[in-house]
Amino acid sequence: MTDPKPAPVIELRKIAMAFAKPSGEPLPIVEDIDITIAEGEILGLLGRSGSGKSTLLRIIGGLIRPTAGEVIYGGAPLGGPALGISVVFQTFALYPWLTVLQNVVLGLDALGLKLDEARRRANRAIDLIGLDGFQSAYPRELSGGMRQRVGFARAIVSEPKLLLMDEPFSALDVLTAETLRTDFLDLWTGGTLPTKGVLMVTHNIEEAVLMCDRILVLAPNPGHIAAEIKVPLAQPRNRLDAAFHGIVDEIYAILTSRITEATGKHAGLQGGLVQHLPPVSASRLGDFAEALAAAPYDGHAELAKIAGPLALAMNDIFAIAAALHLLEFGEVAAGAIKLTASGRVFAQSDPEGRKRLFKEHLLCFVPLAAHIRQVLDEREGHAAPRGRFELELQDHLNRSDAETTLRTAIGWGRYAELFTYDDRTRTFRCDPPGG
Repeated sequence: MTDPKPAPVIELRKIAMAFAKPSGEPLPIVEDIDITIAEGEILGLLGRSGSGKSTLLRIIGGLIRPTAGEVIYGGAPLGGPALGISVVFQTFALYPWLTVLQNVVLGLDALGLKLDEARRRANRAIDLIGLDGFQSAYPRELSGGMRQRVGFARAIVSEPKLLLMDEPFSALDVLTAETLRTDFLDLWTGGTLPTKGVLMVTHNIEEAVLMCDRILVLAPNPGHIAAEIKVPLAQPRNRLDAAFHGIVDEIYAILTSRITEATGKHAGLQGGLVQHLPPVSASRLGDFAEALAAAPYDGHAELAKIAGPLALAMNDIFAIAAALHLLEFGEVAAGAIKLTASGRVFAQSDPEGRKRLFKEHLLCFVPLAAHIRQVLDEREGHAAPRGRFELELQDHLNRSDAETTLRTAIGWGRYAELFTYDDRTRTFRCDPPGG
């Protein structure tokens, strides 16, 4: 006989979420999302910024209602925040004027317990998470790792059926994060936690493979599930195992394929003006290209292999790769990046030569930058308000992506001396043509 299929803790069925554009039309954030979290499972949501991970977490937690679709929890549609669902936040989110015990007791407010019972449960959660003896301490007396342990204790004190974790280790240093991950997995695999299922949002590929039983890779514009990766590795997992690296490389390959697809997808929209520009500075692109051109990479490297030595997080390495690909200084494919001929020249040029080449590629391959310059050239006084371009972008990108894109365009344009921008007056300017 085969083992019975685990019961679902929560189900998302055909979920979509949209916000209004300035024009009033809907702007899709996520669409056509089907997710089931089964009992005994840690499910990871992995993707770059803007792929809808945090939106989905808020929908699952009952904090926002989707535009379409339904969330089934406890056999019924979820209509708002529900008992049995707790969240561990990215930041510590503690009340600084309350002690550790008082902060954890807050996690029981919705249950209406008597004070003695609430304190008993809180003390047990504090002991479980490794903070026994610190009940009377205030958050300011604790290290970052200890404060996040308080956050975990507050989330588990109500004995939730479903635990949602929103990048719970990202605000910690590397060693502290590794210790807290290990401690949490020990509690989970040891059956100490009453929790039936866990959903973890993360940007960290290795963290997802280390902790999760199944990983959903999300792609943006609008957010959707690009791939489902099962992780059939026993706990505790070894980062040095070939099988572990194989799954990490598979995810890198999936995410790099999304870079080339996104570039092509937006090329025809408004003449390419609404291409999402990654949040990375021109100087950082130059530093990365220089490192990639040097030994031992000689212009070509797997992203998973170069991210560690250069101390780059997943969001950073993919932002850099996407920018180099967009500017045609690099080619991204199958989890790797290779400098183009122009990319090698860019990497090896002196500062002035690098700036000239960047300006040429910016005008050729980033239509938004060329559009801003053209508007400035054609306007009397050669100035334009920031809002002029924000509205164009917000008709096709959500507010956050539009803000990121315009901020990147400003940074790249300033570096290339294509235009200036005064943040105080929120005004773009340029010298007269030929001036």
